[in-house]
Amino acid sequence: MVIIYGLTLTGILGIAGLLIYLLIIGYTLLVLLQENRDPEITMAWILVIVALPILGLSIYLNFGRNFRKVKIFSRKGLTDLQRMEQISLNQIRDLSGITDESGPIPTQKLHIIKLLLNNSKALLTSNNTVEILNNGKAKFDALIEDMLQAQHHIHLEYYVYEEDEIGKKIRDILVEKAQQGLEIRLIIDAIGSWGLSKSFLKTLKKAGVKVGVFMPVRFPLVANKINYRNHRKIVVIDGKKAYVGGLNIADRYIHGTDKLGIWRDTHLKITGDAVQSLQTIFITDWYFITKDYLQGSGYFPKSPVRKTLWVQITVSGPDSDWSSIMQAYFTAITTAEHYIYISTPYFMPNESILTALKTAALSGVDVKLILPSKSDITTHLYGSMSYVEELLQAGVHVYLYQKGFNHGKVMMVDGLFTTVGTANMDSRSFDKNFEVNALIYDRETVKKMEESFLEDIKDSKEVVLSEFMKRPRSTKIKESLARVLGPIY
Repeated sequence: MVIIYGLTLTGILGIAGLLIYLLIIGYTLLVLLQENRDPEITMAWILVIVALPILGLSIYLNFGRNFRKVKIFSRKGLTDLQRMEQISLNQIRDLSGITDESGPIPTQKLHIIKLLLNNSKALLTSNNTVEILNNGKAKFDALIEDMLQAQHHIHLEYYVYEEDEIGKKIRDILVEKAQQGLEIRLIIDAIGSWGLSKSFLKTLKKAGVKVGVFMPVRFPLVANKINYRNHRKIVVIDGKKAYVGGLNIADRYIHGTDKLGIWRDTHLKITGDAVQSLQTIFITDWYFITKDYLQGSGYFPKSPVRKTLWVQITVSGPDSDWSSIMQAYFTAITTAEHYIYISTPYFMPNESILTALKTAALSGVDVKLILPSKSDITTHLYGSMSYVEELLQAGVHVYLYQKGFNHGKVMMVDGLFTTVGTANMDSRSFDKNFEVNALIYDRETVKKMEESFLEDIKDSKEVVLSEFMKRPRSTKIKESLARVLGPIY
């Protein structure tokens, strides 16, 4: 007989209730098995459901459903998405022509370009400029300047928006611009921006700012989509300038925190054709939340940029048919010839990514990975550390950032390819969150990213296998537990 906290299930439910409950458990496990997820994810959920029968079932129903499979987040049918799909099909067919006619493109990375055209309709754009913004001050200084110069619209989409100094400063600019007659729209995530007060939002709305809340959680205990969050950080100004990367809106991204120190992060400012891709993502997200479909040439002005710099903007999430960003990471790693540089704050990879990294290192590729030495989420830090030993054994160089908290999500490969965005290397970013990444095929940009990465290594401590293996058994147990449960949180 199953015991829960000293009480029998029979005593709680009665015989009839117990039979019904066991049928529900059996049916849930059957559904879980038929989702055909990664075995480690399936086994983690089975462990939770069986070990904690009532609580585990509730947790699974609220947090564990695979909504990519059931298509509950489908956004198909929008004109802009249909237009992107047709253009992507044309690009797949004519990619060699594009390569020949539009300037130099690293042919060694055509496989990544084709992958993203197929799995997420990520259009390849050539006329762009990209500015790398390291840390919060650089990002917010540039963003505020561009917002003040806006003439038609400002679209913002953030996971975290906090009611602090920078949050209020941006709010005041949005209010000012709305009162000038510009179209201002703001998407915030219901969980990530939970702390925003009603008065803060009321001030925005009263001025004419339109606010969309992603997946409001009105009844947390029965909100079966609470675990699927909008982790994207996008700003589009006048359809001409755009921002994307790892920085949310909060003071800690500028000043750091007493506990963690400085907040090391990377953001991009993009001008040119790639802005239209970020605009399309915002418009589809806005439609998903509000059912208000934005149309008109004012959102997609012709770009004057004529500098050849190849960029793809890709998204992933429960509304996608494929784990497109994870597949891009995997392909970039498995086809690397010389080096792979990665920085990520939350490293809990699936078996495919883990095997790819170890195989690359064992094959002679220089693999360097920067992880935080301290984190804002303790369980994630323990989970990340659980992979370090086997990575070191395979020849991966692992560094722990010492200067503060390393929150950037960046990758560079072979001097030809880099990606910056919102996706971490963990199951949440691969399968649960709505994410967006910019993928850039440009030697000059990659070189600048490399320089920043190597500077971060100077502020990091390389992990030595012989020393790492001496950590306390209690620490190893915490790491193992965090790793087992990692796929479900």
